[in-house]
Amino acid sequence: MKPLRIGVVGLGVISRFYLDAFPGLPTLDLVAVCDLREEALAPHRAAGLPCYEDHRRMLAEAGLDAIVVNVPNDAHAAVCQDALEAGVAVCVEKPLALDLAEGRALTELAVRGGSVLFTAFHRRYNDNVLGLLRSLPAATDPPAVESVTVRYLEKIEEHVGADRWYLDPERCGGGCVADNGPNAFDVVRLFLGELTVESAEVVRDEAGVDRQARVELRSAAGVPATVELDWSYPHGEAKDVTVRLKDGSEHHADMLAGHHAFKSSLKHEYVGVLGEFEQAVRSGTDASRAGLAMLELVDATYGTERAGALS
Repeated sequence: MKPLRIGVVGLGVISRFYLDAFPGLPTLDLVAVCDLREEALAPHRAAGLPCYEDHRRMLAEAGLDAIVVNVPNDAHAAVCQDALEAGVAVCVEKPLALDLAEGRALTELAVRGGSVLFTAFHRRYNDNVLGLLRSLPAATDPPAVESVTVRYLEKIEEHVGADRWYLDPERCGGGCVADNGPNAFDVVRLFLGELTVESAEVVRDEAGVDRQARVELRSAAGVPATVELDWSYPHGEAKDVTVRLKDGSEHHADMLAGHHAFKSSLKHEYVGVLGEFEQAVRSGTDASRAGLAMLELVDATYGTERAGALS
């Protein structure tokens, strides 16, 4: 099988998990990287990897089949658009775009051009989450699942490293709802399918940034779910899923169990991200729905918050 030629745009805090995944995926070739900062490019340049400071030039010169977009959230739409218009498949770090309007425009562009637009939700590849999913009863009508709860709790300042743009809501798209919400919502969607927002409680700091949230969701089959988000969690981090069945039993998965070093759980998850992206590219599968669905839930959460403030 001829390897896919892939470039990475953006060498921020998450990029190392993408870069570390390539050696374990022999049918993917990392052939170029792009970043605005020479200090980020320097080690790759020294290793002989083609380096670019302009993603458009990389798209024009590197002979790419696909790119990974790992730039700040406010630049997702522009880089994804350029790649899709160049006929290059896209794997974009969550969220798909800064807001729902941008996400819809990108999705329409991908569908119209027949290009793959894939959003990376790395927690859906977590070994403990997948183990829990496999252990549950097969889907039934009515469903055996009574409820799902996902907790995504951390102190955000410990996770952003040098990528301080996460703390700027104009660049991030918001706070914990915009940033951690998509991963947490996507885990619920993995278990329950399409979702709608029923209610939302959002706590903001003195700067107006959402630091905590509790979002009540419901699946198309009527199963309720709760997502708890926290950017100010004082006890390290807690990221887990609890599924309650109608027989009264509870089943739990700790996303961090067995991964003892800080962020070490991400190593295998990003192998999963790139593996599924490759499958979508090779099959030409329309992979755009998940990214748009999460933006819809983020938008609905903030909209529900605003409506509650006005009532």
